[in-house]
Amino acid sequence: MRGRVRTGLKGWGGVGVMALVCALVLACALLLPQTRPNGDGGTGTGGPGTTHADQAAAEGDPCLVPAIKTHPEDQTLSPSGADGTTIDKIKARQGEKRKLIVGVDQNSYRWGYRNPNGGNHADLEGFDIDLVHRIAKDILGDPNAVQFKAIPTNQRIPAVQNGRVDMVVRTMTINCKRVGQVAFSAPYFKTGQQVLAPKSSDIKGYGATLAHKKICTAEGSTAFSKLDDDKRAGELVASADIRTTVPNQLDCLVRLQLGEVDAVVTDGALAASQAAQDPTVELKGSPFTTEYYGVAMKSDADDLVRRVNQILVDYRKDTTDGWQASYDKWLSATLAKDSAKSEPPPPKYLRTS
Repeated sequence: MRGRVRTGLKGWGGVGVMALVCALVLACALLLPQTRPNGDGGTGTGGPGTTHADQAAAEGDPCLVPAIKTHPEDQTLSPSGADGTTIDKIKARQGEKRKLIVGVDQNSYRWGYRNPNGGNHADLEGFDIDLVHRIAKDILGDPNAVQFKAIPTNQRIPAVQNGRVDMVVRTMTINCKRVGQVAFSAPYFKTGQQVLAPKSSDIKGYGATLAHKKICTAEGSTAFSKLDDDKRAGELVASADIRTTVPNQLDCLVRLQLGEVDAVVTDGALAASQAAQDPTVELKGSPFTTEYYGVAMKSDADDLVRRVNQILVDYRKDTTDGWQASYDKWLSATLAKDSAKSEPPPPKYLRTS
């Protein structure tokens, strides 16, 4: 849902081992070819294929680093409630500037958006926004001590790297490439890529029915990376047109509504919210990846990463005003009443000291 940027939004304004991890990951990825099923039950080339689960068991996940035996979503630091250099600098901000600066979305329905029916139209709300308020409360003692900066999908990593924000909480998938660019918290949500298309479309999911279809993805998204990789590997039907990319993921829904594209590929959690906004579209097929959202921070912000991880531990344990309560409020209507498929497994940590 599109909304005006309020006055307070001013545009978008060590974990040293992770770089080595990412290099090893990329080397592994080059050596381990993938074949996975599509949402409509076929392979990208239309022929028989090995399932992702079977291949992962046989060859190992290409994102699993042999030297460390861990996936990208597990490459984070152990929780700690202690302050450090990064947190001290945040707390040292004076007056009105003593706020946590967070990159968010303002157009993702039920994740980070402006509710036109809400009491204060200037306020952002949603699942990601709840988490931001929780982090601010823990670090600064005030859940509203936040300066939100709306950033497009393709600017999430630069915003962190350039110090324009302290962190990004914006349905951001943890993956092999990104862990070499920013530091991530432990996962706070589980999802997977899915296809969104008009209900009247003959598209059945991620597979052969995407032949000769125009597909929209967001620039810098895991959706585009997946389609691009599969197209190069011959695992996505060759005639699928993946050239349409946009800065913000919601722009794909607009392109779909205008008839400029035939389908959108994005995280299923976001696609479900978009389907709730537009009753003429629906999810097609099953998720064809497994992905986890994390909070992104600077690679050298070890104390902040540890603190956020501790906050996430407490947030998930909180039965009255925590993760489950936020899920029930924002996402149960568009995903499922049972949150089991969306809650990530117990976190693992790269090192414990």
